Amino acid sequence: MKFLPRATAFDNVVEQIKSGSVAYSLFALARLFLEKAPRHDVKLIAPPEVSLFQLGENGAVSVDRHFVERNAFRFSQADFYKVNVTETEPIKGNFTNVARDRLSGTFLGPTNHHDYQRRLRNLYEQRFSRRMSFGDFQRQVQIVTDPAEIEKWKEEARKVTTYSTSREESPQTFSSATEAERHFEKNYLAGLVRTVSEIVVDGPASRRMHDRVLNKVIENAWTHETRSPSPMMQELAARFREAGLHVFRHRRGMLFVSPIFPRPFTEKQTAVSSQVRTIVDAIAASPRIGRKELADKLIVDVTGEEADRAKLALASDLLWLISAGHVIEFNDGSLDLPRAKTKPKENVETAVPAPETESRQEAPVEAGVPPVEEERAIAEMSAAEKEARVEAGAPPADETPEAEKEPEDVVAAAVSAADTGSTESRPTEETEIGGS
Repeated sequence: MKFLPRATAFDNVVEQIKSGSVAYSLFALARLFLEKAPRHDVKLIAPPEVSLFQLGENGAVSVDRHFVERNAFRFSQADFYKVNVTETEPIKGNFTNVARDRLSGTFLGPTNHHDYQRRLRNLYEQRFSRRMSFGDFQRQVQIVTDPAEIEKWKEEARKVTTYSTSREESPQTFSSATEAERHFEKNYLAGLVRTVSEIVVDGPASRRMHDRVLNKVIENAWTHETRSPSPMMQELAARFREAGLHVFRHRRGMLFVSPIFPRPFTEKQTAVSSQVRTIVDAIAASPRIGRKELADKLIVDVTGEEADRAKLALASDLLWLISAGHVIEFNDGSLDLPRAKTKPKENVETAVPAPETESRQEAPVEAGVPPVEEERAIAEMSAAEKEARVEAGAPPADETPEAEKEPEDVVAAAVSAADTGSTESRPTEETEIGGS
């Protein structure tokens, strides 16, 4: 079983990420997609020893073929028959009691009414014949003498329900659901149930499966993956790369996604101003520093117009550094430098070094520590390591740091848009240097 991001929600997220320049935690995004059913799909994969059975192309799914066949008419009735309800003349006569089925609450009419036996038999065959004998069913029928209940039965008895075929040139009409079901089993059922090895079910449908076994399996899998969303992270990473975004590892190997490829600032880059180098050094000295804190640190002892000019210059230089990938801005507003490049290992047999291409630079994301190892490493940290981890800008073990929390911005709005089918999202807010 796999949980997959819903296509509409995923496309909205990609669009919003590409419209900005900030990096988002893959861990937080995975949980965001898993949080609500409309944001993801569920792919059911049958193991070799188990089969999945589906009713038609988009009908009910179960691991029990007999369950699908027994309930086929109920599940697909609307696809093959039209239900017509008409009202007859009011029922005349004085009745002192009325029979009612305790299990379903259905009125069967007075026991001395001419239609009582037919209604009793029809209700039994439609709903209870597969789980109890007719004698047991009769024993749970109660006799009600309340006048209000008798009047209620009279109103319901005026309604006559018929079933007409909707796929035949000359429609046939049946006076009861039992007759319609017999026609369904004779003409449609044989070619309707099919065996499938895997099937994708949308999130909301996966929460109301008719098969209790599948319901429980999906619920347990969702609970487990919500706690440890490694499979969803890997699925998102692959899809983000296909969409032209960059997935990279940062401090402690945590995965992030950004529209900008991170490129460490090197000493070889001499054609830059001293202000740019000062910004890089300040961020290196204070990882995960905010824009306002950076401005307070670099712009001192100036006021008035001079301070405004300094802030504009700082904002311009910082914008260039972020767009060039030399500085990473996270969705919580913090700033940090990319991790330093590591030389690719030589192939022992050929001793031929790998080329330094952008795709090669992304290799550590795929070949590095997998998300599940990443989570295990967090769990095994000491208290001192956890504290150092937070200072370094990576998530602590017991709670999610700001950059790992659910993105409360345009990306979160884009994912949430799938809940209602809306394509609207919050406008992007520009952050000024020195702002609050």
